Amino acid sequence: MEEPKRRRFRPFRASRAPRPPVSAAEVAATPARPRSRGIYILPNAFTTANLFAGFYAIVQAMNGRFEAAAVAIFVAMVLDSLDGRVARLTNTQSAFGEQYDSMSDMVSFGAAPALIVYEWSLRGMGKLGWLAAFVYCAGAALRLARFNANIGVVDKRYFQGLPSPAAAALVAGLVWIATDLRETRWIDATGTDLRWLAWAITLYAGVTMVSNAPFYSFKDLNLKKSVPYMAVPLIVLAFVLVSSDPPIVLFSLFLVYAVSGYVVWFWRWRAGRGTTPPTAPPN
Repeated sequence: MEEPKRRRFRPFRASRAPRPPVSAAEVAATPARPRSRGIYILPNAFTTANLFAGFYAIVQAMNGRFEAAAVAIFVAMVLDSLDGRVARLTNTQSAFGEQYDSMSDMVSFGAAPALIVYEWSLRGMGKLGWLAAFVYCAGAALRLARFNANIGVVDKRYFQGLPSPAAAALVAGLVWIATDLRETRWIDATGTDLRWLAWAITLYAGVTMVSNAPFYSFKDLNLKKSVPYMAVPLIVLAFVLVSSDPPIVLFSLFLVYAVSGYVVWFWRWRAGRGTTPPTAPPN
């Protein structure tokens, strides 16, 4: 006959006394944990590639290869749009990455386009030429500084002023389309012949960057949400259009975008005037 199993009894443990609350003085006296000095490789690699593309554009402009310089600006735009998204997807955002991205954008979308358009067209205009290039460069610096200072304050659906990548695409797109059309014998005009057009677009881009005109940011588009089937053929059509003639299509798109902010601004102003309550007639 088997013996009954014995029950095991755990020894009684006294309950722990609750810890006294920590005072504010003790919290202040506790040394803060040092922040990690490491940086994340993946998003900063895209930022470095963005910086390299901007520097490459400057070098090519100094060597007289303006088409390659303009294409490098558009490559920098693609890389700049990827570093932030990669950081959010991999949860590798950092204050260092934000500052590094701003410094890279200043080179790729501030100094590089100003130097490209100056070497291509504005050099022969003397003081008017380099002043227009400086206005653009200063506008890009002010635009980036205001963007960093207003994060979390302004409406995320709209940018305050023309974004510096779009301004760079407008200036570099003019250089690219004029160079491409001249090589394909559609036009015979050189950068010097188009100096007043280049001067006007450079000045317009620089001033619009520091304006208060609202430009749609496309940040409220949910890419994870399902879309109708017709969206896929539209995406294919967009790729076909851009591939058919990249200089003309890209410059036209960014030209329309650079004007859209003032259209929205004027529409809001008209809508605000229309909703103003009428004054009461005098008795």
